[in-house]
Amino acid sequence: MHIGVAGNIGSGKTTLTRMLAEHYGWVPQYEAVTYNPYLEDYYKDIQRWSFNLEVYFLTQRFKDLLDIADSGKTVIQDRTVMEGVNIFVENNRAMGNISQRDYDAYMELFHVMMRLVRLPDLLIYLRCSVPHLVGQISKRGREYEQGMSLDYLGGLNERYEKWISEYKGEVIILDADKLDFVANPEDFGTITNQIDAQLFGLFN
Repeated sequence: MHIGVAGNIGSGKTTLTRMLAEHYGWVPQYEAVTYNPYLEDYYKDIQRWSFNLEVYFLTQRFKDLLDIADSGKTVIQDRTVMEGVNIFVENNRAMGNISQRDYDAYMELFHVMMRLVRLPDLLIYLRCSVPHLVGQISKRGREYEQGMSLDYLGGLNERYEKWISEYKGEVIILDADKLDFVANPEDFGTITNQIDAQLFGLFN
């Protein structure tokens, strides 16, 4: 089984992925951020490095999907391949950071890859307001993230909402502004109850 955790930068995806993996005994699959050779350059010069960054992410996420399919285990994934395409690539194209030529090449590669993989069995979406995201990003203190503009985060949020509204698979939407699932066990229990109901037919 494949569970995806989706959400904007700073929404709490990685923390929730870790907590759910520990709770259910699932295998966590984390997004490769620390070892991404383009990430710091990207935040310094988004237009120059957007295409390189997105192709790198697409390659890593596709490899992750192949590993998940081959594992035979229940895997919970921090960010999905669909987000890279529908949120970040689309946002960079709209902002003029990716040319139409590069976008067309990227999308052709993506569609070829998607012939070999499928959507997650369940998607968990962390919905966050921009002020909440800014607070979380500031709190975790990654230097390369500190210069992100409110417009950039807001544009990503708009694309997340559009994508989720059109998403065809099974999805749970969580209002992360109102949940403190790290410090409040009741909030975490609310999340696991929704997952149990969706996956195992409990609490209906």
